[in-house]
Amino acid sequence: MNEPRMAGNRVRVPAPLAQRARELAAGRLTPAVPADAATVILLRQRAGVEAYLLRRIRALEFAPGACVFPGGSVDAEDADPDIGWAGPSPADVADRLSTSPERARALVCAAVRETFEESGVLLAGPSPAALVDDSAALARDRHALLTGTTSFGELLGRRGLMLRADLLVPWTRWLTPEASHRRFDTWFFAAALPPGQTAALEAAAEHPDQGEPHHSEPHHSEPGHGEPGHGEPGHGESDQGTWLRPAGALEAARTGEITLLPPTAVTLGELARYDSVTAVLAQQRTMTMRMPRVMIDGAQAWLALPPPEPPPGQPQESQPQESQPQESQPQESQP
Repeated sequence: MNEPRMAGNRVRVPAPLAQRARELAAGRLTPAVPADAATVILLRQRAGVEAYLLRRIRALEFAPGACVFPGGSVDAEDADPDIGWAGPSPADVADRLSTSPERARALVCAAVRETFEESGVLLAGPSPAALVDDSAALARDRHALLTGTTSFGELLGRRGLMLRADLLVPWTRWLTPEASHRRFDTWFFAAALPPGQTAALEAAAEHPDQGEPHHSEPHHSEPGHGEPGHGEPGHGESDQGTWLRPAGALEAARTGEITLLPPTAVTLGELARYDSVTAVLAQQRTMTMRMPRVMIDGAQAWLALPPPEPPPGQPQESQPQESQPQESQPQESQP
């Protein structure tokens, strides 16, 4: 385990990461080049806002046991210009993301693909005004995508579907600390669970949504959050999927019931301000890159988090949150 994790109120910095930070500060280490990744904050409305979180299996090197949003690395095929597209153009999305149209297309495609692979939810439809309304009918396609026997572009083309870029709301962007040996430039998007679709781990079958938090039976079928890889049922990287209120997830992390990576915790804190999915998706946020820093003071090492995004109409703080060693609050304000 080489990544900082939220455990209670603390951001833990493992010894290997602290040592890499010391070597970086001494000029003996060059930061790894980050790979692009995309994450979708999948939301639904119940008594309030709920977010879908995956729990990574504990055998993984990266973030074992952590609860994360669906997501993963951008693949070369995600930039395929022939993949059907509806909603704002790649150029328009690029303006929102402050990047190139080619990169914006790949990020949106990766976000939709990874969400389908990891949760079975497909943010696509047969026309710019229609959505897939039965995710269970796509179980075979999801299995084929996970096993690598089809590509995402082939799946959409065969089904006559196009990406619905208008369903993805740019939320935030996190860059892995420079001291990490494996780094990701992860772009977070928010999206509502489409009517008629159900989030579930298993690719073989979907489960009816009863309006309560859904806990999938443990298995090992999903690719990871923020790192490359495609899983096959029985060989993936998540063992549970759960719908949680943002404040409830933060409280569960505080008491040690679950573990959150800092970007996930900060994002949940931001979501906890809103009482409806509609209000979340109405936000027009600036995709400012946020990078935590490993702070070293003698034998002590801790993580300094960027300040949370302020509520609309409030000014942004200018300095990162540099807590006391080993202490950092995910203020109710996260590859």
